[in-house]
Amino acid sequence: MMALTSMSIPVFDNIVQEQREIDGRFLTDYKLSRFACYLAAMNGDPKKQQVAQAQKYFIAWAEACRMSLERADGVERVAIRGEISEHERTLSGTAKAAGVTEYGLFQNAGYRGLYNMDLWQIRRHKGVPSGRSPLDFMGKTELAANLFRVTQTEEKIRAERIRGQKPLEHAAEEAGKKVRRTMIEISGKRPEELPTAEDIKKVHKKLKSSHREIKKIDGPKK
Repeated sequence: MMALTSMSIPVFDNIVQEQREIDGRFLTDYKLSRFACYLAAMNGDPKKQQVAQAQKYFIAWAEACRMSLERADGVERVAIRGEISEHERTLSGTAKAAGVTEYGLFQNAGYRGLYNMDLWQIRRHKGVPSGRSPLDFMGKTELAANLFRVTQTEEKIRAERIRGQKPLEHAAEEAGKKVRRTMIEISGKRPEELPTAEDIKKVHKKLKSSHREIKKIDGPKK
């Protein structure tokens, strides 16, 4: 409790007093959060077997948490990438219902507006492997810009009731251009200048690895 207080961490968020029935008697006991357990264990006498085991557990747990925190940026990337996939599906449906017959050209127009280059040029410029989406190699800032581009393209189509392949391509390009202008105005950086990020497939593997490590440390639930 003293350690928590000294760190300005709410004591009662981590240590909760409760009544337990033991052998027919109700006794006062305390339920500790994992962090409070960590403080208690690390402040214990390692010569005692149970304390030593608890310290070993929390050292491994802290390391797994550290690794997870290092991968926090990856969590955001995975989340935004997933959102883009969902919105691209709805945009595809909206565009086709409005008269898009060649979706590849429509999609390319949106990228061209944002990057001032075609999709194949973006792949080459950023070193994206053939057959992979450039989205899989974007950092969270660039992904967020593309998410905004995709959602605003659909909003523009619906709001202005745009119809036909060419008008829809123009709408996608215009939405991309507006996002591009906004990025340059705010940060001074063009989207094509943003650094390439680690392959999102590798990020998935690392996050799954973190999950397995923490699950292994916690052991089976009893």
